[in-house]
Amino acid sequence: MNEPLALVCYERLMPGSQLVNRLQDVGYRVQTVADARELPTTAEKAGALVAFVDLVSRKTDAAQAIAKLRQQSVTRHLPVIAFAGEREAPLQAAARAAGASLVVSDTALLMHLQPLLDQALAME
Repeated sequence: MNEPLALVCYERLMPGSQLVNRLQDVGYRVQTVADARELPTTAEKAGALVAFVDLVSRKTDAAQAIAKLRQQSVTRHLPVIAFAGEREAPLQAAARAAGASLVVSDTALLMHLQPLLDQALAME
């Protein structure tokens, strides 16, 4: 049976690499995306089941990438779990406004990955 595909867009090694390992542990294939601007195109081509977006980026505005996912008819349905540090309230608010399915802290994401996945997939 094919493993479902999760896209993970991150720059920060921690928690990004931990998330990749955790997703593989729970049975997902993982494709990483280094630049948030590539996320909409990659999501469209790859046929992902879920996308994880690290909101803390030096290169790009991750919330813009989430908004573009929501604007494209092919990726509009894709559950997006956005994450950032607990002190990154403006980034978290921007992700919510852009249409992220869930916005969580780095710590919560890693501690509660499976319930968060279940919740995001049930929402869409």
